[in-house]
Amino acid sequence: MSGRTTASAPPAIGVTTADGNPAGHKALSKETWIAFASLLGIATSLVLRFVVRTPARTSDWVLIAVLLAGLPLLFDLLKKLAAFEVGSDALAGISILTAAILGEYLAGAIIVLMLSGGTALELYATRRASTVLSALAKRVPSSAHRLAESGIVEVSMADVRIDDRLVVLPHEICPADGVVAEGHGAMDESYLTGEPFQIAKAPGSEVLSGAINGADAMTIRVTTLPIDSRYAKIVQVMEQAEAQRPRLRRIADRLGGWYTLFALVIAAAGWIIGHDPRRFLAVLVIATPCPLLLAIPVAIIGAISLAASRGIIIKNPSMLERIDRCRTIIFDKTGTLTYGKPSLTDVICAPGVTREQVLRLATSLEQYSRHPLAISILEAARAEGIVAVNVSEISERPGEGLRGRIDSDVVEISGRAKITSSRIVAQLPPHAAGMECVVLRNGEYAATLRFQDVPREESRSFIDHLVPHHQVTRVMLVSGDRDAEVQHLATLVGIENVHSGTSPEEKLAIVRDEVAKGPTLFLGDGINDAPAMEAATVSVAFGHNSDITAEAADAVVLEPSLAAVDELIHIGRRMRHIALQSAVGGMALSMIGMLAAAAGWLAPVPGAIAQEVIDVLAVLNALRVAAPRMRLNDLGHD
Repeated sequence: MSGRTTASAPPAIGVTTADGNPAGHKALSKETWIAFASLLGIATSLVLRFVVRTPARTSDWVLIAVLLAGLPLLFDLLKKLAAFEVGSDALAGISILTAAILGEYLAGAIIVLMLSGGTALELYATRRASTVLSALAKRVPSSAHRLAESGIVEVSMADVRIDDRLVVLPHEICPADGVVAEGHGAMDESYLTGEPFQIAKAPGSEVLSGAINGADAMTIRVTTLPIDSRYAKIVQVMEQAEAQRPRLRRIADRLGGWYTLFALVIAAAGWIIGHDPRRFLAVLVIATPCPLLLAIPVAIIGAISLAASRGIIIKNPSMLERIDRCRTIIFDKTGTLTYGKPSLTDVICAPGVTREQVLRLATSLEQYSRHPLAISILEAARAEGIVAVNVSEISERPGEGLRGRIDSDVVEISGRAKITSSRIVAQLPPHAAGMECVVLRNGEYAATLRFQDVPREESRSFIDHLVPHHQVTRVMLVSGDRDAEVQHLATLVGIENVHSGTSPEEKLAIVRDEVAKGPTLFLGDGINDAPAMEAATVSVAFGHNSDITAEAADAVVLEPSLAAVDELIHIGRRMRHIALQSAVGGMALSMIGMLAAAAGWLAPVPGAIAQEVIDVLAVLNALRVAAPRMRLNDLGHD
């Protein structure tokens, strides 16, 4: 099997987040602390004023403390202004300063609560996007059992070195990437491979950090330092995703640009006409754009939660706003339009070799492999009652195929392209549609195994409905497989624009060309899809079989289904509509309140209360995003 690769997910030991906290363990943000402090301060002030009935000056000191707690927010706003970034939250900063100057401490404290609470909600929404990857980070043990001359010594993961021999105890999480040095057993690697069964291990087998060992202890030799692992890269990408500001929030800033100018004009007019600076504050208080600061993050959280309930993990919240606008959709082939689980269809044996012999050799080796075709071989052997035998000297290096010793025979399973002997090449059967691998025994040709991967049941209906229901103008199939099988699949599912035999670099170039023409959605599931996913406007990964693919994708469909992709498009469309509805509707109500405040009909504190009512209405409307719906796709509907 040419191009065999071994995925690895070493532990993220020593990997920390941008704020210095260990990956997967988030400290509360400063905005969250300020929101808690503001809420406590406002409640304490009201109790002192109206329950204990202390002098107003005493309760005011509590509110002044709340304003002081909000100083970090003002510093952040000043940094934005210095960088010429004028957003909707600038109005809140002006309101806080005006309230402090005029002695309207309660109104100012309420605005601090609004601003910090909205920012904290947005941060929470973005952090929720990496739930699955955070869970993987928590799998990593803090120590390992090193085998020394004096016996087994427990060491921290920071002290683990390449070529160390570590003992993995029964039911323990494997602490590092490596190969089995001693022992036989099995490990549950479903967290990475997605397959619900354990992978057998023998001396020479590769093991992955984070896998759960079975009932037998094994000794492994470390091959990769934890700090150099690909898993560390996953955590870094997770942090980048959390740090990204959702695009819809930036749309809110653009809405807030003219809204802020309008509010300042009305506030100044109220001050000048009424000769009362409190009207200026009252207008700014009710103008504070909390529907933008609160409703949009709430809508994002709701969409992420709704998607999660449907088995879809949103890694990049901004994709929710973009996905429904994609007018070009590019599909990978295997595992996307097909099930990605090919079945064994033909065993073409060399003279003197039987099908049973070939399957016994192949299944004995493949039980130690994570290659997709290994599952098909194991299932075929199991169906025919063929039992695997012991194998030694297992080896599966990337691009070299699978190799092992069975009794006195050296068995190799590789791809046609890796066969260099002209004598063996002459014995191979002609090319045919589908996938294949070649079995060699002691360097001699033994058999060719052929596999077929059928289209998903919903592939044709999904592609047919893209134009009438989602206004998609261009559908493409881009695959690294041979032209005959790619064209065959394209005919079955109804795609005319086909690119076959493409390398990852060529896929990347195709996607970049399409993105230059307009928003593009890319669907794939393999490691070779990762560069194209990075370049696409929106990318969706099918399953979590590859950590590299999960890094690159904006969203991951845990249970591969095109119906789930359709649901994701509808969730994004619904989220955007409701979020903008809440934001624009909230601003419209605030404008009415601004005019009332400018006319002197609303004082600052009643204005703040009125703004809170508007906020509640906007947030309640935004919460509709998360409401469970019986149907979120329109497959099969004309």
